[in-house]
Amino acid sequence: MRHSITVRLDTDLATWLEQESERTGISQRQIVRDQLEKARTDRAVRPFMRLAGAARGARNLSSRTGFGRR
Repeated sequence: MRHSITVRLDTDLATWLEQESERTGISQRQIVRDQLEKARTDRAVRPFMRLAGAARGARNLSSRTGFGRR
């Protein structure tokens, strides 16, 4: 069964989509489908990315002093 949705785009995104469609010869709806499929696949392949940037602490751990072995 097929489903359809309506999406409202801001001017910049709508312009990009139109230009990309003209440049590649791929329909706008196919570009949207491809990007949705890519987002779904990327999430399944790299679930650890949800943690990116979540750790707190020194940005460069080597700059911390006093923790080395003597």
